[in-house]
Amino acid sequence: MTHVHAMLIDGDQVAASDGAVVDIEDPATGEVIASTPRASAADLDRALASSATGWEAWKAVTPWERSGVLRRAATLLDERTDEIATMLTREQGKPLAEARAELQATVEQFDWYADEARRIYGRTVSSRNPDQRMQVLRQPIGPVAAFTPWNFPVLLAARKVAPALAAGCSVVLKPAEEAPGAALAMATALTDAGLPPGVLNVVTGDPAAISEQLIGSSVIRKVSLTGSVPVGRHLLGLAAQGVKNVSMELGGHAPVLVFGDADPELAGRLCAAGKFRNAGQVCIAATRFYVQDTIAEAFLESFTAATAALTVGSGLADGTDVGPLASARGLARAGELVEDAVRQGAQVRTGGHRVEDTAGYFYTPTVLSGVPESAAIMQTEPFGPIAPVATFATFDEAIARANGTPYGLAGYLFSDDLTTATRAAELLEVGIVGVNTVAVSGAQIPFGGIKESGIGAENGTEALEGYLHSKAVVTGLRPRG
Repeated sequence: MTHVHAMLIDGDQVAASDGAVVDIEDPATGEVIASTPRASAADLDRALASSATGWEAWKAVTPWERSGVLRRAATLLDERTDEIATMLTREQGKPLAEARAELQATVEQFDWYADEARRIYGRTVSSRNPDQRMQVLRQPIGPVAAFTPWNFPVLLAARKVAPALAAGCSVVLKPAEEAPGAALAMATALTDAGLPPGVLNVVTGDPAAISEQLIGSSVIRKVSLTGSVPVGRHLLGLAAQGVKNVSMELGGHAPVLVFGDADPELAGRLCAAGKFRNAGQVCIAATRFYVQDTIAEAFLESFTAATAALTVGSGLADGTDVGPLASARGLARAGELVEDAVRQGAQVRTGGHRVEDTAGYFYTPTVLSGVPESAAIMQTEPFGPIAPVATFATFDEAIARANGTPYGLAGYLFSDDLTTATRAAELLEVGIVGVNTVAVSGAQIPFGGIKESGIGAENGTEALEGYLHSKAVVTGLRPRG
């Protein structure tokens, strides 16, 4: 029996007004396990109207009260972690341990911004005129249209919703139609925590129709997207028509530089542990490995052995390290990228094929060596469990190749030399750098890219700034005497 989701509009859980739905597949089996409403134009109009009135009420609520709602929501999400994580794994495919970790990171978002809600500061500025007073106020920017993808369906929603609510904005959230359940459960937790009706509306359905109607509305003051570069370009164009504020966390193609002074065995194990999380479907996943030629074979032996030891299977099964890809499209693309690299001279060290005898979208964790820069996988984000490895001779060569794409989200380096690590971290053209680690995100530090990887940042105080505007207030006083 399939589960039927409901949207959240004006505080009510509702179906689409015309009854239309979108089927949701379990990527481990290919079976339909749930459905979610396909919002109609009338549903979206109702959500927009609700968001407009919700903002008027929410911006008048004190930061201390907003903080309390966010803190209670964090507690409720923590209590409901197991239930929501199981639903997340069924819809998205990742191992249950990773789904639980995603829920805990979501709890951290609301807990962090519960504190930050009380730390929105303006300032008083001295005027050259003794009969004049100057202030700068920080105020919520207004209703937000937020769009999130399927790879981290609740965490990426929380990265937008938590700071927006902390700032005093209302939000119309459109989670991925492939895996909306966890984001809808997050919205339920916020409602149960006392969030007033209309402050958060959640709609599901056709991405193109929803984005055009929401962004085209005069109600929406800001657009926030986590998604691909092509989708980001499209939404930027829509937002430009209304001169709307934007934040965009777009695709990446993260280089990993393993310098000759690093421990190749340790680097190989750490890279395998990070690369194949969520089956490689992570925007900051290491996707291009450049290893100094003096230690390349030692690194490859460690990396390949650790990769080959990973267990592939259903995310609900005990002991699974790598779950399925999210769709048949992703599975097909993984095979195409490997075939292209092999045609151009790459060698398959382990993996390199789909898992047979299953209806799910499973691809074996794959390590390729000797991958030329011309291979498609070195130029475009693979978003799958494939690790291409190439070698370099000099520091300057490594930096040039790492910076040789239009993307700039994350980058990683391994080095035991302070000078090498410092200079490489400074020269990498990315928004996030991991030095001797691939764990680089947290609620307290900014998460965002440069170049075609995005505009603005999520996490940290930087995310909160994106939902506020500065208002200058100049007051003239009657002269003394």
